[in-house]
Amino acid sequence: MNKIKTSKYDPADDIETKEDAIAYLEAALEENDPEFLFKTIGYIARSKGMTKIARELNLNREGLYTALSPHGNPSFNTIVKVLDNLGYQLSVKEKIPA
Repeated sequence: MNKIKTSKYDPADDIETKEDAIAYLEAALEENDPEFLFKTIGYIARSKGMTKIARELNLNREGLYTALSPHGNPSFNTIVKVLDNLGYQLSVKEKIPA
């Protein structure tokens, strides 16, 4: 029997444009799941270079990785700073009833 070699999927590899990043962010926000949102921002940050972002924000790279991990608990300030560094801002829109 032939063995199949697999590799771990990394969504950061698929985020190539601002439009890709916005689509990921919008989908994450619609889930109303903070852990999923943090993880998604982490994917986007990794796609742009986590070390560069951490350096520009004067943050510890490992700490930023941890904060944006699935079980991280970043401050709102950290989220806003990372999004701003990436060229995004949060906004609010009315929820459409199901």
